[in-house]
This record gives sequence, C-alpha cells and structure tokens, in this order.
Amino acid sequence: MEDSVERDGEVARLGAGDTRSWEMLYRRVYPSMLAYAERRVVSKEEAQDAVSEAMIRTVAGMDRLAATGATPEAWLFGVLRHVVLDRQRSSYRRRDLPVRRDVVPDGPLESAVVGDEQASVRAAFALLPDRDRELLELRVVAGLSSEEVAAILDMRPGAVRTAQARALDKLRAVLGGAEGVGS
Repeated sequence: MEDSVERDGEVARLGAGDTRSWEMLYRRVYPSMLAYAERRVVSKEEAQDAVSEAMIRTVAGMDRLAATGATPEAWLFGVLRHVVLDRQRSSYRRRDLPVRRDVVPDGPLESAVVGDEQASVRAAFALLPDRDRELLELRVVAGLSSEEVAAILDMRPGAVRTAQARALDKLRAVLGGAEGVGS
C-alpha cells in the first residue's frame, strides 16, 4: 500500500512538471536505460538519442502514465523499448548493419573493472535468443519487477518469471559450455 501511495505521489509530481522529481527520476534510471539502449542500437550516440527521445515521449505522455498504474521506471522502459524498436526497424530498412555493437568501456576506471568474467558473461549473453536477452535486460539489468516487465512485453507476470528462469538456465548452459542454446 505504501509503495502505491509513494508511486502515486511521484507520478503526481511528475505530471505537475516538478523539475526536482524529473531530475531525480532521470538520474535514477538514465544509466540503466543507456545500458539497455547501447546493447540494441549501432552506436553510443544513437543509444543516447534513443534515451533522450524516450524521455521526451514520456514527458509528452504523462497523462497516460497515471491511468496505467505503472511505475515511472516501467513506463520509461516501455517507451524506450518502442523507441529502440523503431530505430532498429529504420536501420533495417536502410540496411545499416550491424544492428548491435559491443559495449566498450569509456575510461580507465571502466577498463579496469571489465574483466575476463564479464567478457565471458557478455559473450554468453549475446548467444541467447533476442526475447531472452531483452527479458533479462529488463528484469536483471534494469531491475524491473515481473509485473512491470509483463506490461512492457505484453505477458503475464507468471510467464515472465518462468521465461526468466528458462533464460537464466540457457545462460548458465552457455557459460558452462553446453550446446543448443539458440532454440
């Protein structure tokens, strides 16, 4: 109950155009949104543009957010997903390839953090089917609830949890050297 009251208060402040609330939301979700977009578009610049466009669309559609009952984070990721899909479709029509790129660390601190284990996980992650990758990105990387992911992917929360378990099993199999993950 307290969470829904808090969410409603935040949605009301965002809807009223409260600059501080928008800034706090932006700072809270930007890193996860950028990471999600970077894995799905050609360049870091295009990922930044996609996140910016998602924020603009979210501001423009705030009246619809309150009616959905979704958290601002879930709403933003849903909008971002549509922006990224639009960009992928446009890229495909123009035949710009590749539609994905490897995420490369920006500076020395990031370079120091990226190790062999992370490279192995990224490589294994890339072998997963698109739907599994997207589900894990939303659930694990972005930290959205199964209910939020269900709304974004047009699934039931129970189906999200089941699909997540299967996707994690596939990821473990890849990391363990098992075959036949792409099905």
